[in-house]
Formats: sequence, structure tokens, C-alpha cells
Amino acid sequence: MFSKNIQQKIAFHIFRLLSFSILGVLVWILGFIIYNGIQVINWEFITAFPKEGMTEGGIFPAIIGTIYLVIGSMMFAVPLGIMSAIYISEYASNQKWVKFIRIMTNNLASIPSIVFGLFGMALFVHTFGFGDSILAGSLTLGILIIPLVIRTTEEALKAVPESYRLGSIALGATKFQTIKNVVFPIAFPNIMTGIILSVGRVSGETAPILFTVAAYFLPKLPQSIFDQAMALPYHLYVIATSGTDIEASKPIAYGTAFVLISIVLIINLLAGWIRRYFEKQNPK
Repeated sequence: MFSKNIQQKIAFHIFRLLSFSILGVLVWILGFIIYNGIQVINWEFITAFPKEGMTEGGIFPAIIGTIYLVIGSMMFAVPLGIMSAIYISEYASNQKWVKFIRIMTNNLASIPSIVFGLFGMALFVHTFGFGDSILAGSLTLGILIIPLVIRTTEEALKAVPESYRLGSIALGATKFQTIKNVVFPIAFPNIMTGIILSVGRVSGETAPILFTVAAYFLPKLPQSIFDQAMALPYHLYVIATSGTDIEASKPIAYGTAFVLISIVLIINLLAGWIRRYFEKQNPK
């Protein structure tokens, strides 16, 4: 039999090997995309409109469309998700009701994204009459990520020590003032984690926008929230599988993937900077 010391060392090395394996897979994927995509990256590719059946030109409309969808879905999902989490964590007293909400939130999070796409098409595109539009796509994506925002916000609020709440109330603050001035500022850096994850999911979803907003080929910018738009995930799918010349489109597909990853990375870095800023402003 191995001694406890040897068992601990074996377990440590196994865990370290698994960690480096995961890191290696991530580096391999990123390296593959960067190596194949960097070859087509230039100013024209970023700023030009697609042409020749999307085998030439750039991806500017898809970039702008993706940014519009991310902003629109965040404007819908973040306030609604945060307020719902505050209610569950701070106000709801009926634990059976809270448990039911959590179960339904978890179930909502596990629904395949294509189902959200069909739901968005039925509700926003047809019933509400928004048509295939940025508004319909943003609302559909917003519903998709609301469970993630709710759960991460709830966990962030739970992490705030109860003594902070009791101390604030003991000083004469109301419950709302306590949440606004004490609990939420401390929890906000962790709430940003959920928002970052939500941005990453929204920017990479294809199925929901396929039914609600994405255009196959639209070499112009949308003029309003009721217009269709191109988006990087759907554009990537189209040129990789349905183009007139798939082999000729491969470099553009890799370049599109590279741009998509870069946009997500930039947004994550910005969100990380905001998180660190508020951590400094509200140290525990």
C-alpha cells in the first residue's frame, strides 16, 4: 500500500496533468484558428463588404451585426436577470417559491439554443410582428442568457457576508438602501463574471439568430432595429458549409473565426478591467 504522502503526490501530479491538458487543448484550438486566420486578416477584410458570393471582400457588416446583437441582448437580459436575482436572494421569503424558481431557471438554462430560436421566431417574428430583425434576434438571445445572469448574480449576492447587511440595517438604512449601497457594489465584480460568460455565449450562438435575424448575404449595414443583419457565427457557418466554392472560402472562414474570437477577447478584457476597478473601489 502507498503511504499518504505518496498518494497525495500522485493525486497532485494527476490533477496538474489534467489542468495542463485542458490548457493544451485551448492553446491548440486558438493556435489553429490564429495560424489559419491571420493569413487573410488585413484592413480591407475588416472594413470591406462581402462580394463574389462571399468568397471575396470583407466581413464588416457581420462584425457590426454581431456587436448590435450583443449590445441588444445585454440591454434586455442584464437588468432583468439582475433584478430577478436580487428578488430571489434578498426579498423572497417563501423558500418553496424560491426553490421552484431555481428549478425552472435551471431547466431554462438546459434547453437547446435551437428551441429558443424557434420560440423567438414564433413570438417575436410572427406574433409581435417584428419580422426578421435585430430586435427579434436580441430579445431571443436575451431570453437565452437570462438564466445564466440570474444564477451568477444570485451566487455573487450570496457571497456577501450577512454581517454587512445587518450592520447597514443597524445604522438605520432600509433594505433597499442596504442592497443599493452595500450589497450590490460588493457583489458587482462577481456579477461581471456572469455578464462576461453571457457575452461569450451570445456572440457565438448561431441557431437562435438563424430564425430571427441573420441574413445569408446582406452587403449593407442595418438602418434600424427592425432590419435584418449579418452576424459572424452565421456568416462563418454559411461560408464554411454552403458557399459556392467551399475550398476558396476556407481562409475567409478561418479569418472570420479569428475576428469573432478577437471581439470576445476584447469584450472580456474590458469587462475584466471594469471588474478590477470596482474591486478596488469596494474592497471587502
